[in-house]
Amino acid sequence: MKIKANNNVCHRSQGRMSAEAADRVAAVGSSRPSTPLQTSWFEFLLDSSLLEKHLQKSNPVPAQLIIQFLEQASKPSVNEQNQVQPPADNRRNRTLKLLALKVAAHMKWDLDVLEKGLTTPVLNMLLNELLCVSKVPPGVKHVDLDLSTLTQTGVTFILVVCLRLSIVQQEKEMTENILTVLKEQAADSISVLEGALRLKKDFYVHTMRTLDLLTADAAANGETESSTAGLCISADELHCQVHYDLGGIFFQQSCTDQLAYKKAKDHFRQTNELLKKLNTTVHVHLDEKRLSGYWNACKALTADCDLSDSQMSPYNQINSLIRIHNYQAVIEAFIKDNVTRSLPSHFRRSVLREFLYKVQQGETGLDEVCHKLCVCNAVRDALEGEILSVRFQQLLLKPSKRIVDFILEVCMRSLEKDCPSETSRRNMANFMKNLCESLEELSLVFVVSSHKLFMELLKEEERKVLVEQMRKRSATINLSAKPLPSFYDIPASASVNIGQLEQQLILSLEPRRIRQILIELHGMAERPYWRVNSKWEVPPDYINVILCIKDNLTKDLVYILMTKGLHCISIKDFVHARQLFSACLELVTEFSPKLRQVMLNEMLLLEVRAHETMAAEGSKERPPPDLVSRVRGYLEMRIHDLPLRQVVGEECVAFMLNWRENDYLTLQVPPPLVMNNPYIKLGQLLASTCKELPGPKESRRTAKELWDVVVQICSVSIQHKRNSDGRVGLIKQRESSMGILHRLFCALLNTPFWVFWVMACFLFHQDDIVNEVTAEHLSIWPSSLPNIQAVDVEAVAVTVKELVSYALTLNPNNQSWLITQADIYFVTNQYSAALNFYLQAGAVCSDFFTKAVAPDVYTDQVLKRMIKCCSMMNCHTQVAVLCQFLREVDYMTAFKALQEQNSHDAMDSLYDYIWDVTILEYLTHIHHKRGEMEKRQIAIKAIGQTELNTSNPEEVLQLAAQKRKKRFLQAMAKLYF
Repeated sequence: MKIKANNNVCHRSQGRMSAEAADRVAAVGSSRPSTPLQTSWFEFLLDSSLLEKHLQKSNPVPAQLIIQFLEQASKPSVNEQNQVQPPADNRRNRTLKLLALKVAAHMKWDLDVLEKGLTTPVLNMLLNELLCVSKVPPGVKHVDLDLSTLTQTGVTFILVVCLRLSIVQQEKEMTENILTVLKEQAADSISVLEGALRLKKDFYVHTMRTLDLLTADAAANGETESSTAGLCISADELHCQVHYDLGGIFFQQSCTDQLAYKKAKDHFRQTNELLKKLNTTVHVHLDEKRLSGYWNACKALTADCDLSDSQMSPYNQINSLIRIHNYQAVIEAFIKDNVTRSLPSHFRRSVLREFLYKVQQGETGLDEVCHKLCVCNAVRDALEGEILSVRFQQLLLKPSKRIVDFILEVCMRSLEKDCPSETSRRNMANFMKNLCESLEELSLVFVVSSHKLFMELLKEEERKVLVEQMRKRSATINLSAKPLPSFYDIPASASVNIGQLEQQLILSLEPRRIRQILIELHGMAERPYWRVNSKWEVPPDYINVILCIKDNLTKDLVYILMTKGLHCISIKDFVHARQLFSACLELVTEFSPKLRQVMLNEMLLLEVRAHETMAAEGSKERPPPDLVSRVRGYLEMRIHDLPLRQVVGEECVAFMLNWRENDYLTLQVPPPLVMNNPYIKLGQLLASTCKELPGPKESRRTAKELWDVVVQICSVSIQHKRNSDGRVGLIKQRESSMGILHRLFCALLNTPFWVFWVMACFLFHQDDIVNEVTAEHLSIWPSSLPNIQAVDVEAVAVTVKELVSYALTLNPNNQSWLITQADIYFVTNQYSAALNFYLQAGAVCSDFFTKAVAPDVYTDQVLKRMIKCCSMMNCHTQVAVLCQFLREVDYMTAFKALQEQNSHDAMDSLYDYIWDVTILEYLTHIHHKRGEMEKRQIAIKAIGQTELNTSNPEEVLQLAAQKRKKRFLQAMAKLYF
């Protein structure tokens, strides 16, 4: 059994149709060749031997079987009075639960796989069933159990697993209301885990065989109680895993308890010792790189590093030097690392951030250290061809000669390797050129250009050109500066100082510096400095609350910190945004609970956008449980007279949908919240519809509700609607509501993006244009729209086009979206663009046409549209070639196209792509008729190819056709891409 400390459970819908049933529905409705039917869950009840046979197949998807068995076993029943009753404890349900356990046993109780394949409720149900069959006394708390007295078959080990799960699970369920209770549970769980370390015997967990014995009255022979029945887990394997997990728990707790680092270090030490002792680690699941990182961190944080230790890792060396304040040695280590490159760049940047934080906290004498570390990192980035940091570029705005000399020293020493690579030398040469171009002071430019390294790396011609450019630039600067010296002779006045400070205020992103500048400005002149930059804007929802602040300095500071933070979010500079918002939060907490909550809401939106940005860039990491809890808290928040930004609610709902929090939206959200919050209502309907697909009846019901809401949004109406109770309805105004839909669905696109555009396509399916756009899952929507005249077709069409275009910026290789984009271009008569996207769709699914394009991508409908595109562009020979691609060759269209004499494609050059002898014979006929003897000979030569002989076996003819198809599509792609 694998045990895993991180409980990254992949949330999945529990009320969906089974995967096997979905396959059946797809097989019936598809025109593709049918595949063998999958085994359904009830068949396992009828044949006890079927499960083991099924699990031996190449790809049985066991996690889905567990979900189906437990869902069926836990379905409530309805009595004669139409009252919902809990699941019955009958033989059928007991057998289904046992089947689920047997599947898990087949998976060797691999929690890594189980946690990814099962939702948290299903996984907990599975483990609870395992505790039941293992005969744990009911009503007994885990902390009260004597682990040494329990039967070995499964119980002790699974209790430990469950307790480990509960420790990790507390992070997922954490809210302010139950924080105290969870802390108490954590202490109990840790106590039990530590007790498990005192057990010295091996453990056994259930296998499929021992579970089979449970159904055959195992008590009669006692085999399942035997100390050797089941899958053996050695005590060392268990201890190794528990030590690793306890170390991780104590390491996390050390944020508030520094002594916990020592406990964590001791557990990681014992983990390492047991790993060396074990011959095999089949049943131990840990990340050895993470373990090494934990170990190094604990050694550094507990001051357990000896500078004389020759075996010390580079990380520990740096941490030790920082701890004893030997900052010059840290700089030296960074310079040497530019040669060895043993420290990763992210670690070096984190060291620089640590020193910058010390400076922000008021520690003196570290400015020069920060500058030198910044230079070392910049040279390292330059050697590796990376983009130089903004901080280094800011350092070059007004550098001293001392800094320039240090830059040159670091560059020289970073190339001290016996034989630096040509790439490193070229990158360093580019760095030196950029350095010259960045320096404005001519004397510093000459310091660089006369340096030995500059002479070595740059060719003479490059040096001359660069120096000449610098001279010209300097002359221009000096010319424009000539009238100014008399101006600078004037004594500095308050207005001059104010102008300079205002400029610094506009440029600065450091909260402490912003506050200092404002204090100086208010000391010179009392006026509203939040108006200094006309581009500074805060959301209209907050402006009145901020402008009501009585103290002018505080008002300016709150306004500027917020607007700068919002700007940083818009350019995805989340680091500075967090700093600015944190400073603003700390400030407003002192005097305004309302503004404090406003800042907490904005910081939540910041974290949501930061995580979604990571996801858009390819990160697969799930959001931290704390962030999910905060999003829930925001959606459920009810504070009187608190200004709320609409976009925060929209993106919180999109966040929950993107990360499959469907159970919360469909089951756990309070009903009053659904009725009063339009975002929650829309999110709930979306979650329900996506969760229940592809069920035939269940999804229709929720899809109908979603349909009604979107029809209402898309309908032309500017009237406010009120319910019988006087409450304003879900949709207040179409214009703003269409905006909500557009922003919400642009924020989604991880999962249910298709829900809107499929519905939108169908909403105005009676329109001649949009009727031709293809889409999936049309069957779940109502078959007709009684009041089609009320729908703003144009607005919906615009929204659909924008959403598809946006979707393709996120996933340009999604063949379904490419086909939809092509359809949109096709029905709007943009034939060249349509053909481009049809070809892209084929290219992405065939490795640029090196393989055959799947028939469900290039259907007859798609091919006919490609034919029409070519025809409308007067590419008639292309039309004839494509007519061969259809299931039944369209000779009439091909012959008609070949009769055209104004074809814009290179007609006879495409004959090599024609494999249909009938079309080739027709070509020889029309060329003979027109007297085009050369073209007739090309057609005759094409017919004469031996592989096209109609007497050939079918396999040879098919191979000849496939070869020509691929070559033709590749040629088309080169033409239209």
